[in-house]
Amino acid sequence: MKAVRFHQHGGPEVLRYEEAPDPQLAPGEVLVRVRACALNHLDLWERRGLERVTFPMPHISGSDVAGEVVASMVPDVAAGRRVMLQPGVSCGRCAACLSGKDNECPRYEVLGYLNHAGGYAELVKVPVQNLVPLPDEIDFLQAAAFPLTFLTAWHMLITRAQLKRGEDVLVLAAGSGVGQAAIQLAFLFGARVFATAGTEAKLERARSLGAFEVIHHHKQDIAEEIKRLTNRRGVDVVIEHVGEATWPQSVRSLARGGRLVTCGATTGYNAALDLRALFAKQLTIHGSYMGSKGEMLRVARFFFAGQLRPVIDRTYPIVEVAEAQRRLEESGQFGKIVLQV
Repeated sequence: MKAVRFHQHGGPEVLRYEEAPDPQLAPGEVLVRVRACALNHLDLWERRGLERVTFPMPHISGSDVAGEVVASMVPDVAAGRRVMLQPGVSCGRCAACLSGKDNECPRYEVLGYLNHAGGYAELVKVPVQNLVPLPDEIDFLQAAAFPLTFLTAWHMLITRAQLKRGEDVLVLAAGSGVGQAAIQLAFLFGARVFATAGTEAKLERARSLGAFEVIHHHKQDIAEEIKRLTNRRGVDVVIEHVGEATWPQSVRSLARGGRLVTCGATTGYNAALDLRALFAKQLTIHGSYMGSKGEMLRVARFFFAGQLRPVIDRTYPIVEVAEAQRRLEESGQFGKIVLQV
């Protein structure tokens, strides 16, 4: 098969579109012909290298995949089935997996990380339980743009924060994949959504997705604006994935009894916390990582019904993957960047 691989860490120039061995199936696995694969910031970190993580080389990234089954080691899964893939892979045998909390599995990881080659390729193999059948009316580009960010947003809002209708939600970085997904989900479930972004164009896009009010995070103080917009009450839930640059304002934006849910640290992981605010305001801070396979199936129902729609910023042929990653690095996108394979 053809695949995009890197043989050493570095800038986008290390990415090579080249011949690679076809995946070899084991019992319980299926082979998928990749038609589209969306980018995530994880792809950039893998390419640059992560502290204390040794990646197998050459490496194939890509966690968000849609395509067609071409071979199967499972009797009831036939070739030709259109699918998108649940990006999280787990052992399927431990207590967490058997309790429907597979994203808490000790062996859990996403496609394209360490032990499971990703979707920057013509072919990818996955366990059969990672297949999500795709209706004919959903195209592969939309399907590839959906799984990781909407699953993450669902787990943050619905499972961890236990969002209630009528609550106020602050979503950081509306133009990101998680940001655009969280705005849509919070709006769908009856919340009043406040969103931040770094350009006027992105702020307008956030409004079009359901944001009630928007905040320019380069020109305005997020916490002060939230106090003004909520009559100094604050918000019930903050969806935080930016990290160090926004953490203090995210905590300050919470109302008494508020919940902050974090799934990332794009700008850095050293975040200070004033414990007096934590206990005096009775705040709750949740860590959140991906979501379970059951959650993937639940959130996908809203996608297939047309109630959620991933925003695609731009598509690139897979041979232009370096340019696609540069756009993601520059934070110029609103929504997902997708490779056509």
